Amino acid sequence: MEKFHIFIQLTRLNKPIGFLLLFWPCAWGLSLGYYFNTDANIYFKHILYFFLGSVLMRSAGCIFNDIVDKDLDKKVFRTKQRPIAAGKISVINAFIYIIFLCLIALIILLQFNSLTIILGICSMPLAFAYPFMKRITYWPQLFLGLTFNWGIIIGWTSITNNISIEPLILYAAAIFWTLGYDTIYGLQDIDDDEIIGIKSTSIKFKNNVKVFVGTCYSLCFLLIFLMFLIMKINNYLLLFTIPLFISFLYQMKKFNINNPKSCLDTFKNNNLTGALVFILISSFNIL
Repeated sequence: MEKFHIFIQLTRLNKPIGFLLLFWPCAWGLSLGYYFNTDANIYFKHILYFFLGSVLMRSAGCIFNDIVDKDLDKKVFRTKQRPIAAGKISVINAFIYIIFLCLIALIILLQFNSLTIILGICSMPLAFAYPFMKRITYWPQLFLGLTFNWGIIIGWTSITNNISIEPLILYAAAIFWTLGYDTIYGLQDIDDDEIIGIKSTSIKFKNNVKVFVGTCYSLCFLLIFLMFLIMKINNYLLLFTIPLFISFLYQMKKFNINNPKSCLDTFKNNNLTGALVFILISSFNIL
């Protein structure tokens, strides 16, 4: 039972917001691809595959991140009780978990077409480089955006088996989305991070963080809107973008750099934002 509890802590399965933020871009890409290739059997099968893959890869990523950051985690109040930092599990055993999770994820990836498999494998260097970025650049959130939203591209290719401008615009929009929400998330640890020398957009823009996050969310919204214009969607369906716009405004109002709980709550609100984009794109397939 104790080993199971440690595994849950390692993989953050008790905190589903992480794998949901990885899953939603996959669902966006799939729904966008479904608009151009309406094979419902493939769509629903792939939704399941990508959900499982998101859980597995996010879990493996959390463990790898904890291995890389074990010495830093000991110095941060919020993270010092993580299993590796606290000495509850060895690094070797943690690596065994990573290999196990990645092998299962690979089996799922091999169910897709060749283009999707190649693109999926290409995302791995980004995923495993991300934990090191906070040591060398103030833009680790950008690398997270590139990694976490790659599912848009492979979700699209898993259905269409090609690359097009629409998923690329959506991918760019999602990168700005991640830049915004992960900057908010990073505000929780800003004091500890500055002391130990960790870099982030939260620190870089701490004096104008609302402006930076607002700019990121605005660009995300505008790029999504641009994608719909390129797709020549019925103008009435563009009304469905209003809830998305409101969700961004709500987040901007809610988070406070001096209130870590408000930052965490706002970060978690992006599960709803991801769902709203999914509903928005899916509505074009239904209406």
